[in-house]
Amino acid sequence: MSEASALLRDLAQALDPTHFIVGVGEIACAREPEVLVTQALGSCVGVALWDPRLRIGGLAHVMLPAASCSAATGKRHRFADIAIPDLVERMVDMGAGPRRIVAKLAGGASMFRGESGIDTIGDRNVAAVRDQLERAGVPIVVEETGGSHARTIELSTATGILLVRSYTYGIHEI
Repeated sequence: MSEASALLRDLAQALDPTHFIVGVGEIACAREPEVLVTQALGSCVGVALWDPRLRIGGLAHVMLPAASCSAATGKRHRFADIAIPDLVERMVDMGAGPRRIVAKLAGGASMFRGESGIDTIGDRNVAAVRDQLERAGVPIVVEETGGSHARTIELSTATGILLVRSYTYGIHEI
C-alpha cells in the first residue's frame, strides 16, 4: 500500500471508526456494528460474506482468478483461489458457523473498450469466485455482476445489507 493510500485509509477511519476500507487485493473481517467498504470494483469482484447469527462479516477485493494467472508478486489476496479460502477461514476463526455463512457478490464488469464475450477478465473473476465459494460450501444469495460500470460496496455487519454505489445506477441495497 502506498503512503498516500495508507494516509487516506487512516483519515477515513478517524472520521468514522466503524467503517473499515478494504483495499484492492485485500481481505478483512469485522463484527457488528462495523461496516466493511471496498472501492473501485471494475473488473474486480467484491465478495461479501456474512454470518447472520453472530453478525460477523468478511470482505474480499478480488483482482484476478488464480495465482497461476500472474507471475507478479505482491498481495496474495488479490487472487480468488487464495482470498476466498482465507476469508472463510478467518471468519470461522472469529466464531462464524461455516454452514451459516452466505455470500453476496458485486463487480466483474467489462471495463475495457473492445472487451466482449465470456473471456473478459471480469467474467473470469466472477467464475473463479463462484467456483471457490462452491468449494467452500458458501451459497451465493445475491449478486450484481457484469455490466460496464465500476462499483463501490459497503457491507453492514449488523444487517448483512450490501450497499452498492455506482455513478451509472446510483445507490441501492442487495
